[in-house]
Order: sequence, then structure tokens, then C-alpha cells
Amino acid sequence: MPKFRYLAVDHAGRLKRGTIEAPDFRSAAEELRSGGLWIMKLFDQGKSVLYRDLPALAAPRVKSEHFTVFCRQLATLYKAGVGLLEALRVMAEQTASKPLRKVLREMGDDMLNGHQLSEAAAKFPSVFSNVFVNMVRAGETSGKLDEMLERLAVFYEKEHYTKVKVRSAMIYPAVIGALTIVVTMLMMIVIVPRYVAAFQDMGIELPLPTRILIVLSHAMQQTWFLLPFLFIMPVLLRRLIRGLPNGRYMLDYAKLRIPVLGPLRRKQTIARFSRTFSSLYAAAIPVMQILSIVAAVVGNEAMKRVVLDARERARSGQTLADAFRDSRHFPPMVAHMISIGEKTGAIDTMLDKVADFCEADADQMADRLKSLLEPFMILVMSLVVGGIVAAMLLPVFRILSATNNMG
Repeated sequence: MPKFRYLAVDHAGRLKRGTIEAPDFRSAAEELRSGGLWIMKLFDQGKSVLYRDLPALAAPRVKSEHFTVFCRQLATLYKAGVGLLEALRVMAEQTASKPLRKVLREMGDDMLNGHQLSEAAAKFPSVFSNVFVNMVRAGETSGKLDEMLERLAVFYEKEHYTKVKVRSAMIYPAVIGALTIVVTMLMMIVIVPRYVAAFQDMGIELPLPTRILIVLSHAMQQTWFLLPFLFIMPVLLRRLIRGLPNGRYMLDYAKLRIPVLGPLRRKQTIARFSRTFSSLYAAAIPVMQILSIVAAVVGNEAMKRVVLDARERARSGQTLADAFRDSRHFPPMVAHMISIGEKTGAIDTMLDKVADFCEADADQMADRLKSLLEPFMILVMSLVVGGIVAAMLLPVFRILSATNNMG
């Protein structure tokens, strides 16, 4: 009998991992649900060795923009009265993403065999997040699938827009930075040696900046083959630190402390937390399970620990607002809005407002960051390249000055 590996949350919000034997995927899901578990991931262990060992090669990867369009189209088609199976077929033919097209066709086959949309989506954890699967399952159970699909469409549209906004703000500085490095290496390795050799043959005393430039140029000529390691080392160091017991936490904590970028990343993470919590709460998922799911998708280990700590404090009897009130990563506004939501019974509405505020603030910060980084990077490039050129021209000025004095 096939073995299925699962990741689930119990009624107390605790994560449960393990394997279960069942005739098929649907039977395994029904047995887990009958045991009081809320399924986050479930897949056939016998068919997923590659998924566990080489996830980057085996698991399908769908771009954020393609997935966002899929969510909006699915919500629109279903609201218009088109059946889910027919909607999947239509989108499989229209999507420009080959991995998504293959996934949608396999999901259609599963639904033909009697599986629900949430069960079919759960087989592709690299494409459909825990939030998507759980909200669709809640919509199927409550009979409000159209509302859940609409909320998912809005959720992924806003998250994608925020990512694109921040990414676009960083593209120009990244290009200028790369161009500065390339130009500097070209001048130091190719141009400077040929230019300076002429002055050395004259036997004149070179100025100190020019001598420093020659030493740096010579060092780069001798060690040019090590330059790629300057780009590889940060990646290797990051992986090494992440492999330490608290390495992931240290890196993610440091990301939140970086000037300018840290507050921007915190705003994005709080927006994701608020939007995810609001969507799951509107789907009538128990709060303890929501906190477990949100902790898994929040995307920052430091923030994840705060959510998990809040879950334990809420389980011990504290209100949800009090559980977040003492956190140094979540601003007081979050606890205040949750407190209002608990009193009015509208936590989802309050957290939606928090998400809207944080996303708007992140957009403004990204625009300000872009306007500040562009002139700063141009200034850095001008100083680096201009400094090299000035050091190269100083001997010329000295020769001209000596000639004028002799005249």
C-alpha cells in the first residue's frame, strides 16, 4: 500500500509530521482530517524521492506573475459560473508558463478522478502555498469557494505588486554597481599598465596616488583569477551561516537591522503576515492553526519566532493582542488593531487595514530608496573612475609643470 508523507496542524496549532498508509491520495487526506488534522502538505512518498533530494530540479517552479494571473483568472471564471474543471482546462491552454500548464493539466486529471481542487493543488507544494491550499479547502467546506478565490486573487496581486515595486527600485543601483566594477577592472588590468609604463620609461618620479594605483593594478593582474571568488564567497558564507543551529535566525535578524533596507523588509513582512492572517481568519480557520500556517509562510526566521511565541502565549490564555504587544519586530499598531478586531469580532478587517497601510508605506519607501540610490551610485561610480583617471593624469600635469618652469 502506498505511503504518504504529510505535514499538518492539529487543533492546538502544533505541527505534525509523519507518514500514513492509504490506498490513494484522497483516502490519506480523509483519514488525516478525520483525525482532527489540518493538512498543509501531503504527497506520495514513493513518487517523490526527487522532490526530497533535488527539489530545485524536480519540483515545478512557476513565476510569481504567472501565478498571480492564474489566481485572478480562476476567481473570475468561477464567479462567472464556469466549472473548476473547465476553468483549469481553459487556463492550461492560455497560460504562457509551461510548468504551470503541466500542473494545471495534472490537476484537471485528478479532479476528473474525483479529487477536490484543494487536494489536487496540495500535490504541488512548490506551486501552491499552504495559504492557497488551506483557503481553498476552507472555501470548499463552507460553500464559499467564490469568496475565497477572490480573496486569494487580491492577496497574491498585492503581494506581487509590492515585490515588483521593491525589485524595480533595486535594478538601477544594481546595474550601476555592476558597471562600476566592470569598468574599474578593465581600467586597472588593461588600460593602467599600458598608460603608466610610458612614464616609468621616462624615469620620472611618479606622484603617490599614481604609485598606489600601479600597486593595485599589479595586484589585480596577478590575482585576477581570484576575482570570481569575491562574488562566490558571500554566497558560500551565507550558506555556511544558515547551516549553523541559529544561523538562519541571525541572518534574517541582520536583514531587519540594515539601515533603510531593514525597515523596508520589515514592512513587507508585516504586510504578508497581516494579509495572510486576515485571509485565513476570513476562511474560518482556527486561530492556533492560522498562527502555525502564518509562521511557515512569513518568510523571515526572526519574525517567525515572534509568531510562534505569540501562538504559545495565546494558547496559555493571553489575548492575541497581548501576545504581539511586547514584540520588538511588530510595531504597536499591529497589536492595537488586533485588539480592536478582537473586541469587534473583525480581526480580518483590521489586519486588512494594517496590510494596506504597510504595503502603501513600503511603496513610498521603495520610491524614496530609488530616488536616493540613483544619484548615490552615480556619485560612487564618478569617484571611482574619476579617481583612477586623475591618478593616471597626475604625471602628465607634473611634466607640463616642469616644462613650464624650465621655459
